[in-house]
Amino acid sequence: MDIRPPFFRRASSNQKPSSREALRALWSGMELPAGSLENVTLTGTEPVLPSSFAVGTAAQASIAAAALAACEIWNLRGGSRQHVSVDMRHAALECSTYFRVDGRAANFWDKLTGLYRCGDGGWVRIHANFPHHRDGVLSLLGCPTGDGTGRAAVEKALSRWRAEDFEQVAADAGLAVAALRSFDTWDQHPQGIAVGQLPVLSIERIGDADPRPLPRLGGDARPLGDIRVLDLTRILAGPVCGRTLAAYGADVMLVNSPHLPNIDAIIDTSRGKLSAHADLDTADGRIALGNLLRSAHVFVQGYRPGGLESLGFGPEDAARMRPGIVYVSLSAYGHAGPWAQRRGFDSLVQTATGFNQAEAEAAGADRPKPLPVQILDYASGYLMAFAAQVALARQAVEGGSWHVRVSLAQTARWLRGLGRVPGGLSCVEPSYEGILDTSPSGFGELTAVTHAAQFSLTPARWKRSSVPPGTHAAVWPAF
Repeated sequence: MDIRPPFFRRASSNQKPSSREALRALWSGMELPAGSLENVTLTGTEPVLPSSFAVGTAAQASIAAAALAACEIWNLRGGSRQHVSVDMRHAALECSTYFRVDGRAANFWDKLTGLYRCGDGGWVRIHANFPHHRDGVLSLLGCPTGDGTGRAAVEKALSRWRAEDFEQVAADAGLAVAALRSFDTWDQHPQGIAVGQLPVLSIERIGDADPRPLPRLGGDARPLGDIRVLDLTRILAGPVCGRTLAAYGADVMLVNSPHLPNIDAIIDTSRGKLSAHADLDTADGRIALGNLLRSAHVFVQGYRPGGLESLGFGPEDAARMRPGIVYVSLSAYGHAGPWAQRRGFDSLVQTATGFNQAEAEAAGADRPKPLPVQILDYASGYLMAFAAQVALARQAVEGGSWHVRVSLAQTARWLRGLGRVPGGLSCVEPSYEGILDTSPSGFGELTAVTHAAQFSLTPARWKRSSVPPGTHAAVWPAF
């Protein structure tokens, strides 16, 4: 089954959908009971962040959808109806990557990451936060590799390129680069056309399985207590999904390769999670993951389409090993179209799909302007958590194995459909007062934003501290 929540089509109108309308569209698209929407309160109005786009609405609606789905599971497991409230300022700031370790801010960006003008007058955004991506781009440009090369050398080298030519050559080399486009240009691009034919998210039945009753509510007494989630993701969107499910009570195990790099955001997004290593290029690593999968309820992965199939852990493989699994796939540009295999990150998708140019035009700026937060990542993460819980409830009632698919480009199209915010760019940066929590972690004293969804009966919380990758054995704790 392919569930297709409607996209709003008023992106050029000043009559933008409210957060409640956006939530209602997501909720009805999943064929969920309309009466449940009476149990949510949404406070705050746009703008809450300096942007011409409805980033606050996207944050609030996606978080509310995930939280309300948790309430449905709570009710399915015998819990009484409870109320959820989400404040827009809190929701938007939860999408800000703000956190401190021992009072120090993290550094997410390599000095070469960013926007560059090319010889044809076009722009490209280079994502160089991982050394192999940085050195690959430098090698393509004929610049010395390593961190000694500065932006001036990259700018000079790119003056000899057309923006879209360099984007294509970089993509062919497996690197992370996007050329700047307008909305109109993206809509006419083959990948833009492919994304335009996809829903914001989809849930598809991929195998037969008997209904698996959800574990009885235990001492943790939260909606997802004793639900096991495997989290094979990095960077932001996928880890945010896992962190959200952990806040609702799930046992979430982050499974990292011991050989792949991470960014500092893992300190924040690992709240509530177990963290184990498994090298899937080895038989031992694949055996360890297979053993975990056989008693998991949800499998979340952010590999490029086809990446895990080659290792024996694609959706159909997982459904054979664990009938009844909810398998959640995240991609950059969607699972259909010529860019289905292309690497991408939030900042690149913003550039490729038209947001950076549209934001610059709204600001009267002479260079591309990014959105104030990585909203494509965060909203995608919350939408993944929402859909995973919908599929989990569906499995418990109907049976079957289920495949959830979300992409940053599909979320970008959804954000466009939420309309523009007149005067939004003049918004003053909001305060974090009252929404921060400080606790010990495996990295030091961690100060980070609390979860924006407030539950009347089962407050969201993380019972496990954030810890470095590989801290735990690749074994589930006993119920």
